[in-house]
Amino acid sequence: MIEFIRKHSINKQKAYAELKVDLSKFSKLLNCNYATDKLDQLPLKWYDFTRQNLHQQFYNVIEELSCADANLQMFDDREKNSAGGPTVADFFSGCGGLSEGFTQSGYSIVFANEIEQTFAETFYINHKTAVDGIHVGDIEELHTKHKHKLEQLRNVDVVCGGPPCQGFSTANRQRLIDDPRNHLYRDYLNVLSIIRPKFFLIENVIGMAKRLDDIKEDISTYLGDDYKFATDFLSAPDFGVPQKRKRFILIANRVGVNPSDIFSTISHSHKTYALKHALQGLPKLGPKKIKNASTLENETIGYKITKTGDDKSNDYISHINNNAKLQFIFNHKNRYNNDRDIEIFGRMPQGANSLHHSIADIMPYAGRNHMFKDKYFKLNENERCKTITSHMKFDCNMYIHPNQARGLSPREAARIQSFPDNYFLRGTHNAWYQQIGNAVPVKMSRAIAGSIKQYL
Repeated sequence: MIEFIRKHSINKQKAYAELKVDLSKFSKLLNCNYATDKLDQLPLKWYDFTRQNLHQQFYNVIEELSCADANLQMFDDREKNSAGGPTVADFFSGCGGLSEGFTQSGYSIVFANEIEQTFAETFYINHKTAVDGIHVGDIEELHTKHKHKLEQLRNVDVVCGGPPCQGFSTANRQRLIDDPRNHLYRDYLNVLSIIRPKFFLIENVIGMAKRLDDIKEDISTYLGDDYKFATDFLSAPDFGVPQKRKRFILIANRVGVNPSDIFSTISHSHKTYALKHALQGLPKLGPKKIKNASTLENETIGYKITKTGDDKSNDYISHINNNAKLQFIFNHKNRYNNDRDIEIFGRMPQGANSLHHSIADIMPYAGRNHMFKDKYFKLNENERCKTITSHMKFDCNMYIHPNQARGLSPREAARIQSFPDNYFLRGTHNAWYQQIGNAVPVKMSRAIAGSIKQYL
């Protein structure tokens, strides 16, 4: 991580300080006493994040300090970037939901582009991608100022990405690509025209399907007639994800494969899960009542890094953790709530919203119930969770825990998005929510990746 910070971080001093805190937490949990006040003097081989996965990095720290335990496993030894596996370049990568699915299917992530520094750090710390294989910045810079980076990716097996795109209304007669709000969509097509991958993927909201004629014309304009594509709507529950989430997926290729066949071979899960399956086994958290105390951690409100306290598991936990038994929990920490909200969270029954009689006397938006009926919503543990979104970075009032007077923690949201428990989120507490809310469910991505792989 040291090399990543040196190359990409704007505020290096802050980034080093945050890394020292994370390492000191592991040191304390493992009863290792090592000084973190002079990080720059520690052997750099401890932080070789370009060659080793997260488990190995921290294991090396322990080994150097002579407190290694052969039976200790902080992270599962996922074989990321299998030798000889198909190659992927991920644009608008975020924290890496799409890439994690492809990684689990045996692909090598050779390049990623993300404009948000913190999101890129999360991607890097969880994926075995070279420090030079990540571009932290605007995608437009790649095809205007750093075209050589894209030329090095020519003939990569798969390019994937979810360019933010607006202007889906069929009443808007302006072409999709000409709408100034869709400049990132246009940049993505420019990137594809340079790389010319064997396959490419576009993931987006379902509204994008309204402009298929535009998309077909745009692909032809930027990429010629070599690529054939098909589209479909994929629903998260079909892949064993306990969440109501539906996405528009476009898959194109220039290797002569009927793109509709790719969708027909996407493997669906035969098991369905409810919210309670995702929440099982995580430590119980209480409300956080102290404002502006972002570094505060304890048994009541949770920890950024802690050991598992409950060995209870189920099929869903095994499903997202790929049958690995992990010993650490990341990012399971509660956020601040005022006394009124905590009272509301406790009173409401599962499945109730802001209109429920149990909170009528303290509902702060009673005069505007028609606008704020879902300002508060308590999740039902026996149903699938509502769609996890980046709005959680503002508050979790629409994602109230079914049995505890609080909103969902970032780790709980990550589980609902089918991220493995050893996926470590960098940044602030609010940034954890934003990263998870923007992500593609990992198991949906893995199913797509597995289908494409059959044709590679």
